[in-house]
Amino acid sequence: MHVLALVLQAAEEGSQQAKNPILPATNEIIWGSIAFIILLVGMWRFAFPAVTKMMNDRTERIRANLDNAEKVKTEAQSILDEYQRQLADAKSEANRIIEEARQTAEALRRDLMSRAEAEVAELRQRSAEDIAAAQDRALADLRSRISDLVIGAAEKVVERSLDRETNIALIDSYINSVSSA
Repeated sequence: MHVLALVLQAAEEGSQQAKNPILPATNEIIWGSIAFIILLVGMWRFAFPAVTKMMNDRTERIRANLDNAEKVKTEAQSILDEYQRQLADAKSEANRIIEEARQTAEALRRDLMSRAEAEVAELRQRSAEDIAAAQDRALADLRSRISDLVIGAAEKVVERSLDRETNIALIDSYINSVSSA
């Protein structure tokens, strides 16, 4: 109660003095100071801890977000590294497959070429054999016709028929002498 009495007494004294336009009245200074102290204590007790807690929570959230971002960045880098490794593996596998296909194609080409050459050689041999057989048949046919012609001509010249076997032997000996010459 003493404080209240002092405040009232100061208020009475202030009202008796002349008012200064710059300085407020003493009772206003006292009441303002008391209100300031009450507000300061209230803020110190309730507002500052809440603001400090809010700032600490915000700091922790930002730190957690930064840590999470760093973790995600690390994971993304590892995924990128894995992807690049798989891409390199796929490229090397593709090159290996292409090289195998190239080697297989080359082996197939060599095989086909050797088969074709063997078939050509076989065809040449068969053709040569066919030509030789055709030549032999043609010579035999030619001998037979020549013998018939010569016998016919000889019969006309001699006007009599010689026996066939003697004529054929005679003509064959003549043809052999002509072919060896």
